Amino acid sequence: MKYLVTGGAGFIGSHIVDKLIELGHEVTIVDDLSTGVKSNINEQATFIQLDISDRASRGDLCLAMENVDTVFHCAALARVQPSIQSPQKYHKANVDGTFNVLLSARDSKVKRVVYSASSSAYGDQKQMPLKETMPTGPISPYGLQKLIGEQYCFVFSKCYGLETVSLRYFNVYGERQLVDGAYCTVIGTFLKQKADGGNLTITNDGEQRRDFTYVQDVVDANIKASTSDRVGSGEVINVGKGSNYSVNEVAEFIGGETKLIGDRLEPRETLADNSVARELLDWNPRTDLKDWLSSD
Repeated sequence: MKYLVTGGAGFIGSHIVDKLIELGHEVTIVDDLSTGVKSNINEQATFIQLDISDRASRGDLCLAMENVDTVFHCAALARVQPSIQSPQKYHKANVDGTFNVLLSARDSKVKRVVYSASSSAYGDQKQMPLKETMPTGPISPYGLQKLIGEQYCFVFSKCYGLETVSLRYFNVYGERQLVDGAYCTVIGTFLKQKADGGNLTITNDGEQRRDFTYVQDVVDANIKASTSDRVGSGEVINVGKGSNYSVNEVAEFIGGETKLIGDRLEPRETLADNSVARELLDWNPRTDLKDWLSSD
């Protein structure tokens, strides 16, 4: 089988590439290296440096998708806070980029697109766990942009017959996660701060809770979503562990002095109901954050 992974030099995308190659498939990576890392690129994959959000590059994107069975669309500018500061930049990457990928996949006769969606689409919900049937309520440009991507996937399935499925990730962590800059997650930040001998910096009161999901479990969900005959019509599926920890608990697991650094806009809690993923993808997350940190 032949696959294409956008963002294949990034955190999640590079792990998907590695797994596909391990399974014996032919893989093309498309990445502009704006947040991706060259060292993440699997040498057995074909690498094309390309900005998917640039309309002028769509011809090259179509060529890259020739005879491709499935596209894993992982390329995005991630994280909530930077999207608030630079909404136009994020819109171009996350909305225009996704539209160009779907249009190219349609025109190149790709069978299926597996889209990396985000639990940010839920916003700040009061009822837990979060279910796919809930009304969405994003509270950041990033959350809205990822939701628009889901809706575009659904529309392309209905209007053009392109098989799509959107996987809503919940706080993905693991090997190759960024530990510096605006795009790193709280776990990456904490691990870097501890390695540097500094305080672990916590926003708000630290009692906000997150459903932390291991990257290899996310890879497994992607592979299953690419092959399942029970999806492909624009479904939206939670990909989360189904349990959560507070930021203070994570800081305690990692160890070290903590420091509160002020408030910021963010959901109070995320917790995935992953029953749809279990039913449609036969997916079962295996790794717990506490166990992963203790084995690191």
